[in-house]
Parts: sequence; C-alpha cells; structure tokens
Amino acid sequence: MIPASADDGSCRPPTPRWELAPRPPTEAVRRLQESLRLPPVLCRLLAARGLASPEEAKRFLRPRRAQLLDPAGLRGAPEAARRLASAVERGERVVVHGDYDADGIAGTALAVHWLRDLGGKAEGLLPSRRDGYDLSRAGLERAVAQGADVLMTVDCGIRAGKWVRRASEKGVDVVVTDHHLPGASLPPALAVVNPNQPGCEYANKGLCGAAVAFKVLQLAARLLGRPAEEAWPHLDLVGLATVADLVPLVGENRVLARLGLHAVGSTARPGLRALVEKACGGLRDGVPDSADVAFRIAPRINAAGRVGQPETALRLLLAEDAGEARRLADVLERDNALRKSLQKDTLADALAQLERDCDPVRDGAVALASDGWHPGVIGIVASQVVERVSRPVVLFAMDGEAGRGSARSIPDFDIHAALQACSEHLDRFGGHRAAAGMEIRRVRLDEFGKAFRAEARKRLAGCDLRPALAVDVEVGLEELRGPFFRYCRYMGPFGQGNPDPVFAVRNAQAQRPRRFGRGSHIEFRLAGGGSGLRVVGFGMGGRLSPEELSSGPVDVAFTLAENRRGPYPTVEGLAVGIRSSG
Repeated sequence: MIPASADDGSCRPPTPRWELAPRPPTEAVRRLQESLRLPPVLCRLLAARGLASPEEAKRFLRPRRAQLLDPAGLRGAPEAARRLASAVERGERVVVHGDYDADGIAGTALAVHWLRDLGGKAEGLLPSRRDGYDLSRAGLERAVAQGADVLMTVDCGIRAGKWVRRASEKGVDVVVTDHHLPGASLPPALAVVNPNQPGCEYANKGLCGAAVAFKVLQLAARLLGRPAEEAWPHLDLVGLATVADLVPLVGENRVLARLGLHAVGSTARPGLRALVEKACGGLRDGVPDSADVAFRIAPRINAAGRVGQPETALRLLLAEDAGEARRLADVLERDNALRKSLQKDTLADALAQLERDCDPVRDGAVALASDGWHPGVIGIVASQVVERVSRPVVLFAMDGEAGRGSARSIPDFDIHAALQACSEHLDRFGGHRAAAGMEIRRVRLDEFGKAFRAEARKRLAGCDLRPALAVDVEVGLEELRGPFFRYCRYMGPFGQGNPDPVFAVRNAQAQRPRRFGRGSHIEFRLAGGGSGLRVVGFGMGGRLSPEELSSGPVDVAFTLAENRRGPYPTVEGLAVGIRSSG
C-alpha cells in the first residue's frame, strides 16, 4: 500500500485531492478530429479545456500577431506615447526606471533599446534590494543626476505617488507604466498606463510589466512613423518577461509568450544569446520553451537582483559586444550558484522554525522571521513553504529594527487583500493576488503575525485547503506513442492559466522502481496495455519506496517532458501524483 502524505500541519507535503476533468462530449471530440486531423487524445484534451469548436482550437494552437490587442486601448497609453515620441524628436533624455526582477529588468532593457533605435537618448536604472522595490528617493536622485527630462517607470511606480510628485517638482515629466494593483489614488504623473487602474477598459488585465511598456512604445513608434514590423523583434524580451512573471498564459498573453519565445530563438541581442547559451547550453530546435525560461533563463536574471547587482543583468541584456556579453553571463552564473546555496539554507531554517513554532492548520497561515535570512531569496523560499503546507506564507528577513518580507499565496486566498487588511502594521507593501512584497518594523512583527493569521482564518473558513491535482485526461499508454508529444507541444507555452497537461493512467504496473539522487527521487517503467513509459518522480523518493511501488497496480498522474540528456531526445513522464489503484 502506498502511504498518504501528511495533512496534519507538519512540513511534509499534504495529500492532494485528484480532480479528473469531465470526459468531453464524444461529438465535440469527433468534430475536432475531423477538422484538425490530430490524435484523438489531443482532441479530448482540447475539448476538456473548453476548446471544443475547431475555430477556437485553431486560434489557440496557432497564435498570430493579428490576435494582439490595439495598444491604444490602454488607458493613458496615447498620452505616454506622445510624450516619449516628443522626447525622441527633441533630443531629450529619457531615464527608464525598472524593477529588479526578470520582468522589470527585461522591460527596462526593452524600453532603453527601443528608444535608442528610434533615435532617442535613453538610459536605464534599477533599484537595489537595499533601496527596496519601486521608485524611491534613491531612484529619483539617480534619475535627476543622469539629466532626465522624462522618467519612465517599467513594472513599478503605481504606488510611488510621493516620488512621482517630487519628480514633477524638479521639472521631470513622469510616465508610469506598471501592472501591479494601484492604491487608493494614482500617482500624479503626466501619464499612467496600467491595465488594472480604474477606468481602463483594456480587455487583458494580466499583462506583465514589460508587455505594458511594449504597448506604449508600439504607439510611440507609430507616432514617429516607423513601420509596425520593427516592433516584432522586441517581443523576445516580452516573451521572456511574460513567462518569468507568472502572468496567466491565456488570450493575448499566450500570443505574446508564443511569439516572444520564437523571437528569443532568433534574437540579435548578444546578451540574450549569451544568457541562453549559458543557461540552456544552446537550444536543440532553436526555440526555448516555457520551462527553459522559468527554470533556467529567468532564475539567472533574477539572481542578479536577489544576491548580486541587478544592473549586471541589465547591462547584459543591453550589451552590444559578444565578449562583454559572455563575461556578464558568467557573473550571473556565479550569482545564481550563490542564490541556490542561500535558498537551500534558508528553506532548511524556515522548515525547522515551522516545525518548532507553528501549526499551519490551526493558524490558517504562516508568518516567520529571521535575522539570518537573505532578503533576495525569501520569496522563492516562501513559495516552497506554501507547497509544503498549502497555506499562505509570509517570510521576513530582518536587519536591525526593520525587515523586508515576501508573501506567497494559495488559489483560494487573495494575499494582496489580506495585507491591505493588515496594512496598519506595515510600513509599505505592494503586489497582487498571488504574491506581494512588504517592509515592516521589528516592533510590529507580533501584531502583524496575529492580524495576518486571523485574516487567513476568516477568509479560508470552510475551504478545502488540500492542494488540487487537476487531471485533464485519462489515457492508455498506447495513446502516447509516436508523434503525440510533438503535437502536444502546440498547446504550449505552458504556465499560469495554461498548465502542462496532466494525464492519468489507471491500474498500471510500476516496473523496476529505484531511487536515485541520494534517495530524493524515484523512477520506474510504467507498463500497461502492452505499452510502457519511463516515469520519474522528482522529490518523491522520501515518500515512496520501490517495494511499495511494485506491490500492486497503481494510478499515476504525470506530465510529459523531453529528456535531452542523451544523444537523442526521448519522452518521459514526470509524476505529479501516485496512488494505489482501487
């Protein structure tokens, strides 16, 4: 018998509940097969995800530029574009102020590069972790020192009303482009562009920060009489940022991500080419997928902001010389190695503190703090703790009398709204429904923890907080043979809002199971119906023994992935759930 994992508030991951999508109507699947000439299981998958009409399915599988929305529909974008176009024509200096994550860095590089391509004078600057996220006194002083006539924010600024006002008082026109949720009032900028601001009717509220900047610059280029085709190479950084920032990959965002990843594969930017080579060892088919970005490319950009100097990543993306690009990519590689080490130590410490001091089931949420944690990694660690306890988590890295915090949430809990309810205990905060950052004074830690846990208990009352394992399609192993994986990739890029398809095989045999990776992982051959598939369960070695796996028939839920480690790529399953058949 395969043992269940814990739902008792310990640090062991809770048992997920399997949720198998209803089998789609046979007639809808038949129409898709006749029109698209795709494998039956892929047509079942499309229909199960609500793409039952051939026309909808074709639009989804073949995203086109024509599906992108008119940037003029973004409230404030025409005014922002006019000011930027005017700056280019007059030879005024535009300073682009971004954020220190992959979205903000990529968006800043995009804006600087594009404004220069348009003939303008543009410089980029990023805050450090020491200064904190968003436009601040330090950022404004640096922009003024660089001779800014126009200050353009990217992926920040929507809650920086004080410093926007100061910039205006110093004679600097401010154009705010952001996607984070605004506060009670908008900053007093010349133009504010944010799909989530009141009164904005733009249909896509999920644009990342770099995409908002892209839209504004599309309009500026149009005003300057430049051909529309000049915009498309800049989608490389938009695609990277869209995947990295975990925005929903549906609708327009899916188009931006798909076209953007193809643009990464053909990018002319020496810095991005060097980064891809360092992170991925090159690309087998010339185009990265969302996993390449999420787990290899973006973490190296983020590492500069987490444990190094974010300006290093910006200089890399703006580099014109291949040798300089390779040198900067090496720096990011070292930053990323340090980030991994700090992350491992911080997670171990957080889990020990959790076991000692907390009961997530009783408390409703987790709020932990330590003087030994690096503020650059607590966001990643908070996500890992959420996976362990299936509760909202806030971690604070304290330094003297103040600290910086990162919050990560679960689907049923709006972390931004909860922080708003507890804001009297915070110096400042910002973010969205799933994640947030904040600053706090040490004397308010206890009060915040009590208020946050009480808010979580109130908002989560009656919710089933076991993580849901959504299974898209039940299959026979024989259905996954041949070209199926190649066809399935057309459903990507995968991520938030469009997750990797999860397949389930019932009553199969786990043959030749073995642990590897010092016992952390497990692999086996899943056999049934005369077919087989190698399956790997990363992180499952501590919960499943080879003896238990081979003791009887099992149900296995898994995604499909390409194993590129050998001379020829092979397809394997990545287990996300294993249970005894019954």
